[in-house]
Amino acid sequence: MRSLAASVVLLDGWRRALLAVAAGAVTTLGLPPFNVPLAGFFGFPVLVLLLDGAAGMPGHGALRRLGPAWRIGWCFGFGYFAAGLWWLGAAMLVDAGEFLWALPLAVLGLPAVLALYHGFAAALARMLWSEGSGRILALAASFALFEVLRGRLFTGFSWNEIGIIAAPVPLLMQTVSLVGLHGLTLLALVVFSAPALLADRGSRRFGLGLAAVLLLAHVGYGALRLGMAPAAPAETAEVSVRIVQPNILQSQKWDAAEAERIFDRLVTLTAERPEEGLAGGGAGEPLLPAPERKTLVVWPESALPFLLTDRPDALTRIAEVLRPNEMLLAGAVRVEPADDGREPRYYNSIFAIDDEGQIIHAADKVHLVPFGEYLPFQAQLEALGISQLTQLPGGFSAAGRTRLLDVVGWPSVLPLICYEIIFQDEVDAALVEQAGAIVNVTNDAWYGRTPGPYQHLRQAELTAVAFGLPLIRAANTGISVVTDGYGRTMDALALNATGVVATGLPDRLPRTNFAIYENTYFWVILALAMMVCVALRWYEWRQQRLTL
Repeated sequence: MRSLAASVVLLDGWRRALLAVAAGAVTTLGLPPFNVPLAGFFGFPVLVLLLDGAAGMPGHGALRRLGPAWRIGWCFGFGYFAAGLWWLGAAMLVDAGEFLWALPLAVLGLPAVLALYHGFAAALARMLWSEGSGRILALAASFALFEVLRGRLFTGFSWNEIGIIAAPVPLLMQTVSLVGLHGLTLLALVVFSAPALLADRGSRRFGLGLAAVLLLAHVGYGALRLGMAPAAPAETAEVSVRIVQPNILQSQKWDAAEAERIFDRLVTLTAERPEEGLAGGGAGEPLLPAPERKTLVVWPESALPFLLTDRPDALTRIAEVLRPNEMLLAGAVRVEPADDGREPRYYNSIFAIDDEGQIIHAADKVHLVPFGEYLPFQAQLEALGISQLTQLPGGFSAAGRTRLLDVVGWPSVLPLICYEIIFQDEVDAALVEQAGAIVNVTNDAWYGRTPGPYQHLRQAELTAVAFGLPLIRAANTGISVVTDGYGRTMDALALNATGVVATGLPDRLPRTNFAIYENTYFWVILALAMMVCVALRWYEWRQQRLTL
């Protein structure tokens, strides 16, 4: 073990870089759909050993001394993001004639940019590096800090935060209800990195003991929380849920010739009901709602292939298919005409439509996807012939804030459109307190049968668990699902299936620790970890000075 570790520490040049890339790539096996957390116990110990050998030449400036560590971190991050996000390239192939040129940017360019965060995290960790267990804490604290920054800077892109690897099943998701995903990332990094200590000659009890305690606490808290929960999720007595998954190819969604067929499929699926023999999408038996029970029908993001406000006949058909005590939440494009002759503003929205075909409420998306829904530096890039994937004039506009879909007589729901749901930090705690469920409408048809839809689902589940809210997720091509506040699936439809998810609406849970305090616990733990690292580094420096 020690000889193998020593050979890793002594690597340099292209061999060191290649091993760092490979370690990052292998670590993604812990992400959905593979869900092998053991991959973390390979990738991060290798990273620790590589950083052990990354000491810069003494006497040089700080940047020169930290350069080797930065390069190792960048290589690790490039492997992690390239292997974890390669599926983004599938979106460029939907309209290959228009966007094929962007394929290398999606598959290699974005990972290269995101890897900068891991590069700086590794450099910071090396600044705090000390012998033995201290370096494990330095790595965990530094990477956790830069994962937070990755989700916030330059509009943020926190996809596949490292903590997700430690939460493949509901048993291991519950920790996010205490400390959120950032907190789970910090704790998971300590545990994943700990095997590097097995090669140490000196004291390693503290680091290994801490990792063991954290691992047992992670598993034990999940078992305790689920053990105290009812075996079957409690359901709101008055409300059932029916999710329509139309399974429309992305290449067809905005084809004018396909518009009526797409709308017909949505309406036909909406008309099918459990009491008429429709099987639910999951393993459970179909729910038979009582006549007085209300039903919330949900269509995916941008489900309608036209502007609904331009089609009163479509609203009439919706009214015909909805029964009394049914309400439709439909993902749709909303337009606001401009009064001054400029281009109208388009919003990615959810409409609430009652059983009389009236639009009674709407909520707009706040956090848009750069290059997908809007174009940064639009005028300059459009002059170069570059456009966003949606190809709407001017792209989508962002709403000023998230607001509840709050209709009298119905449970209030928190609408999070597409990848908005991965940003736990941006969810308003006041809205969570009022909401009965999260409604997440999305369209992952861009990415086909790749890891993308599975990764998106896991992050949605973790947000729901963090706040203790049921998740109602309607996805065009899947994966549509209803989970309770513990992340347990009540009913679901597989990727690329066509059909309906029909089940009861789970009750919301009491406010979680994370819903009350948000990231406070994480920041306290991170500050303590940083202080310990600084103290250990200072002590080591003092010892070195005394021996000179």
